[in-house]
Amino acid sequence: MNSDKNVARLAGAAFLFVFVASLISTQLLNSVIGSGGIPQILANVAASLALMRVSILVGLLTSAGIVVLAVSFYILLRNQNKIIALVALGWWMAEAITLAVSKLGALALIPLSQQFIGAGSPEPSQYQALGRFLYSGLYGQGDHIHMVFYSLGGVLWFYLFYRSRCVPRVLSALGLAIESVGLIGMVLLLSAVQVSMLVFYPIAALELVVGLWLLIRGVPDAPGTGRRLA
Repeated sequence: MNSDKNVARLAGAAFLFVFVASLISTQLLNSVIGSGGIPQILANVAASLALMRVSILVGLLTSAGIVVLAVSFYILLRNQNKIIALVALGWWMAEAITLAVSKLGALALIPLSQQFIGAGSPEPSQYQALGRFLYSGLYGQGDHIHMVFYSLGGVLWFYLFYRSRCVPRVLSALGLAIESVGLIGMVLLLSAVQVSMLVFYPIAALELVVGLWLLIRGVPDAPGTGRRLA
């Protein structure tokens, strides 16, 4: 019982860490990148190297936090359905790896931006072509794909949460709906369909609420024991 509560609180802390770290990393990166084209992006990165490095470091820590979170959820929920828990674990491990790879794409912009400025910001140039691949391709598409993996795993985790009643069933059902809508939205984005960012805001709120619940309340009973909340 105490072990389950400790794992639940670790999962809650990891959920909150991932939420905060992801927000910080994204905001820092956006503040560096700005809203211009590739030449302006490379110039902005070259002018804010320290901030860019901090953003990437926090992003890599986010990836590590996802691994801790996924393993904690697996330990907490595996007795509900081990196969589903393993698949969900696999999706979130894929999310962590994809996120880390996307951050490495952003990291590669640092030496490229310095070379671009050192060459006198030539236009057009191979620097811009490589910068477009790293930013729009490796980083941008990688960021979208990692959210697909997140949503795939999230649907399965919240299904297991619904069965276990580790969190209130209303919250679990809401999580299922939010993750499903987010998954559809990310698939549409990858298919070059315009999707309002309002579709994804509930995911952040869900992470915050569930993380706080698990951290503060733990679990009412050990999952899989057959004891349920009313």
